[in-house]
Amino acid sequence: MSLKLRSVAVSDRGLIRGANQDSVHAGPWLLAVADGMGGMAAGDLASTIAIEAIHPLDVETPEEGLVAALQGAIDTASAGIRGAVAEDPERQGMGTTLTALLLARTGTCLALAHVGDSRAYLLRGGTMTQLTRDDTFVQMLVDEGVISPEEASSHPRRAVVTRALQGEAVTPTYTTLVPEAGDRWLLCSDGLSNVVRADSIAEALLGYPDSAACAQRLVDLALRAGGPDNITVVVADIIDGP
Repeated sequence: MSLKLRSVAVSDRGLIRGANQDSVHAGPWLLAVADGMGGMAAGDLASTIAIEAIHPLDVETPEEGLVAALQGAIDTASAGIRGAVAEDPERQGMGTTLTALLLARTGTCLALAHVGDSRAYLLRGGTMTQLTRDDTFVQMLVDEGVISPEEASSHPRRAVVTRALQGEAVTPTYTTLVPEAGDRWLLCSDGLSNVVRADSIAEALLGYPDSAACAQRLVDLALRAGGPDNITVVVADIIDGP
């Protein structure tokens, strides 16, 4: 028996935005969330380019090739965004976050790639851990001790992203982990994490065994909090498979 991913994605425009600029992929080997930025059409295009570049990785990948595969797809996404800006200079400044998780074909290792302020959380043994660090101005202030994490959650510049896929070469932050049966992963755009408290997210991950019901519960919590941004969540369980 080897470990497999069983995943569900839900994406919602929210209550304020006129369109949904998030893009998402949830498959048996690959999870990915991209949150576009840089204007209505351009943000939507940037996140779409990122997911189109990375979704071919949803295949059986050798353990030793996980990070290289992710970096290759991210390079392809950057080139696609660069080409889209060249086609229309009004798209200058467009970009997207990307948080992606790739499970090895053996089920013995997974790699997490991250750039921007979408997030990945791992629920293991009843404890939720945030495994990504926001590439944002306010996170930089927290790291420097200028403000507290509590102050960051309401800071007027909390939406300022310091690193994203914008057409230039970028090396995401990579994390590799050994998965365990029973692990539950959450990948989400900041439309969830900016408005729903971490303890409420953890409560939903713990309290809804069915992944589809859990994903919908998380979206509903963000909508109840005002839904000021697009909301995208992927809930994935690590299970024993044939």
